Amino acid sequence: MLEIPEVVKNKAMNAGASKWLKELPQLLDAITQSWSITVGRSYTDSTEAFVCEATLEDSTPCVLKLMIPRAGDHALNEIKALEMVNGEGCVAMLRHDEVVGALLLERLGPSLHSLGLPITRRHEILCDCVIQIWRPAPDCGLPTGAEKAAWLEDFIVTTWEALNHPCHEKAIDYALTCVESRTRHHDDERSVLVHGDVHEWNTLQSRDGFKLIDPDGLLAEAEYDLGVLMREDPLELLDGDPFDRALWLADRCQLDATAIWEWGVIERVSTGLLATQVGLQPMGDQMLRVAEIVAP
Repeated sequence: MLEIPEVVKNKAMNAGASKWLKELPQLLDAITQSWSITVGRSYTDSTEAFVCEATLEDSTPCVLKLMIPRAGDHALNEIKALEMVNGEGCVAMLRHDEVVGALLLERLGPSLHSLGLPITRRHEILCDCVIQIWRPAPDCGLPTGAEKAAWLEDFIVTTWEALNHPCHEKAIDYALTCVESRTRHHDDERSVLVHGDVHEWNTLQSRDGFKLIDPDGLLAEAEYDLGVLMREDPLELLDGDPFDRALWLADRCQLDATAIWEWGVIERVSTGLLATQVGLQPMGDQMLRVAEIVAP
């Protein structure tokens, strides 16, 4: 019997993918036969897909990822991003099947989170990884930052209502104000390939440092990725002036602190609502409480 993380089950159900959950064993069998791989234990800390250890015929260790079917081109966007970076700053992709959302990836080491490093050192590592991904990618077909902002706006409004208002309305209003600002500032010519979900659980040790996994794949201002770092470690954000983190990240990567801050506001609220929706606590509550505190 497959060991599927509860968060993955919840996300699949929320995405209307109950059929995928039921048929996952058969899909796994079909992929292993088609790709001539042997699979091992599943990763119980995965949140976006069913992920397990795998081994090639020549005994090369790797990882098999079977993504939750979603509306849009979620799997295809990740595949495109991984193809473009080709193992630079991000996990190398060995094989893929975009129709069923299957990816065969190089096997990396433990997560940055598991190492227990101080937050400043974590941010240094995360910045060093994601800078390698940023590159112009015009006409690649990935969603834009403006399109993602519109999606986040709708998700925030509808999910806040569906969850019966789990945070104060001022946090929602501030997030929507920031959505409007980042949409207004979107510039196709300045946009680069961004990861879209840069955090310490998505950062694994490699032979020569660290690599990111699970890219969303967007064409947006680079500040979007650093906005994700603003939403993470929410309680630590309150240890001093919350804006200081945006200033530090902006200085480290030579970007705009206000844009980083505004993406952080959006990401903190949207991710807090998502975590609450799928039962990922106490993270959801922490993000929403901090969102209320920093809202003017």
